[in-house]
Amino acid sequence: MITVKSKYTGNLSTEAVHVKSGNGIVTDAPVDNNGKGEAFSPTDLVAAALGSCMMTVMAIAGEKKGLNMEGMNVESTKIMSANPRRISEIKMDFFWKDCTLSDDDRQWIKNIGLTCPVALSLREDLKQSIEFHF
Repeated sequence: MITVKSKYTGNLSTEAVHVKSGNGIVTDAPVDNNGKGEAFSPTDLVAAALGSCMMTVMAIAGEKKGLNMEGMNVESTKIMSANPRRISEIKMDFFWKDCTLSDDDRQWIKNIGLTCPVALSLREDLKQSIEFHF
C-alpha cells in the first residue's frame, strides 16, 4: 500500500500527502540552495523525523509502564556539509521540565529513544549528537 504521494509544484517546492490520513506537508528548497526557505526543506524533515520518532518510541514504551510522557520536547539543529551536499550532523536537545522519572527510568527511556527506527535507518557516518536535559 502506498504511504505517501508527493508532487513537484514548481518554484523548488513539493507537496506530500499521507495517503491514509490525507494530511499534507509542503517543502521548499532552503535559501542556501536556491530556494525561498518558506517551508520545511526535505533535509529539515529528516531532523524533524528523528526527533518525532525518538519521542514516539519513548512514549510508547513509557505508557506501557504507566509513565506520563507529556511535556517532553526537542529542539533540532541540522548541519549540512558542502561536498557532497548532505546532512553531516543532527543535534538534538531534549527537554522535560517536570520529569518525575526515577534515574533508572530516565536512563531506560533515553536508551529507547536512541534506538528508534529513524535513528537506526540513517547513515552511520551522519553524526547524531543527542543531549537529554532531564
